[in-house]
Amino acid sequence: MRLALLVPGGSGQLGRDLAAKAGPEVEVLAPPSAELNLTSVGDVLSAVGALASRAAASGAFPVVLNAAAYTAVDAAETDEKRAFAVNVDGPRVLAAACASRRVPLVHVSTDYVFAGDASRPYEVTDTLGPHTAYGRTKAAGEDAVLGSGARSWVVRTSWVYGKSGKNFVKTMARLEKEKDTLSVVDDQVGSPTWSADLAAGLVELAGFLAEDGAPASSVLHCTGAGEVSWCGFAKAIFTELGADPSRIKPCTTADYPLPAPRPAYSVLSNASWREAGLTPLRSWDEALKAYFATQ
Repeated sequence: MRLALLVPGGSGQLGRDLAAKAGPEVEVLAPPSAELNLTSVGDVLSAVGALASRAAASGAFPVVLNAAAYTAVDAAETDEKRAFAVNVDGPRVLAAACASRRVPLVHVSTDYVFAGDASRPYEVTDTLGPHTAYGRTKAAGEDAVLGSGARSWVVRTSWVYGKSGKNFVKTMARLEKEKDTLSVVDDQVGSPTWSADLAAGLVELAGFLAEDGAPASSVLHCTGAGEVSWCGFAKAIFTELGADPSRIKPCTTADYPLPAPRPAYSVLSNASWREAGLTPLRSWDEALKAYFATQ
């Protein structure tokens, strides 16, 4: 069955890749936040209604892929009210609109909902324990979506980078030109995820729903395979840039304090994704090479 997608946050790095990965046979509405503000009830109801109407008229299957979020981790520490509005209130209204129109909703979340003190990859059933305002609002947003009555799924991911927006890969590429050496934390470990790969996975999930498939778990993890520290990731980026990775010097979290504490270990197990019959994402290092090959 043909798909019709609504992608809130359409101008962000994931939103842009979702529109690109959907393909010409998929109807995509990917409005930027200026056109679809999740904190505006009117905007949300209008957008979901338009999706449902267009899908009914064309015989397509409608799905909302929510890529909109307040992601300024440090700023959220002093602006939690705004983060809550975007990450909790917005998804709650979006889920209610989806429930009323019987439109499935896939909501993107984050590794920050966990405490980050594990010694093995987090499973979808592990207890949440966010230590930041951003993480708290994303965890509350998950609850709002899953408790809405909508046919909904939460997809957690981590360390996302892409061609647009601000991200670690682009920052390292810029600093490589500006600095002789860089100190990067080596005691925080996670799984880098290329937004293009994540987008392909989310579109596959939407297609799965259109074919009457339904993952048994309402929460899924989807990240690049494997794990690495920020320092190791930076070295790999330098290598892809043709720069000397020895210019990257390891440091500790204590050497680089930030307003919001970062999780020391935030690797997510992709077992739930595989068990749902979805295609696992490639390893983070393979994805990084592919990312630079497209530049």
